[in-house]
Amino acid sequence: MKHMLAASAGEVVACLIRVPSEVVKQRAQVSASTRTFQIFSNILYEEGIQGLYRGYKSTVLREIPFSLVQFPLWESLKALWSWRQDHVVDSWQSAVCGAFAGGFAAAVTTPLDVAKTRIMLAKAGSSTASGNVLSALHRVWRSQGLAGLFAGVFPRITAISLGGFIFLGTYDQTHSLLLEVGRKSS
Repeated sequence: MKHMLAASAGEVVACLIRVPSEVVKQRAQVSASTRTFQIFSNILYEEGIQGLYRGYKSTVLREIPFSLVQFPLWESLKALWSWRQDHVVDSWQSAVCGAFAGGFAAAVTTPLDVAKTRIMLAKAGSSTASGNVLSALHRVWRSQGLAGLFAGVFPRITAISLGGFIFLGTYDQTHSLLLEVGRKSS
C-alpha cells in the first residue's frame, strides 16, 4: 500500500511537467502551425498559464488508475510464472509480464485517456475545456458510443505494452544487478 501511495504522489508531481508538454504536443498535432513555440505562446496569450495545465486533473485521473492496475498485475503475473516454473522469473519473463500488465492497464483506462485528450484539445471556454471528466465521457458516449470511448485503444495498447516490456524488464534487470552487487560487497 505504501508503494502505491508513493507511486500516486509521484504521478501527481510528474504531471506538473507532463501536462504542459502534452497540451503543446497535442495542439501541434492538430494545428496548421508547425512552430511549437508559436503554439506555446498562443496558449499563454489566449488562456494564460492555466491553458498549459488544461487536462491536469484528467491526466492524474488516468495515471493513478493505470498504475493501480499495471503494477499489482505485473507483480501477480511474475508470481504466477515463478510458481509455475518453480523459480524466480528471469528479466525477460518480467518484461513479458510488464508488457501484458501495461497493455491491460492501457485498455481499461482508454476511456479516461479519450476524456483527457478531448479536454486538452477543446476550444477555450467550451464546456469540455472546463475539465469535467464525467461530462467529457458522457458527451463521447452520447455521440459515439462504446467505440468513441475506446478510440485509439489498439495503438495505445501497443505503445504501452512495448513501454512496459522495456521499462519493467529493465527495472527488474537493474534491481537484480544491484542486489547482486550488494551481496558481493557485504
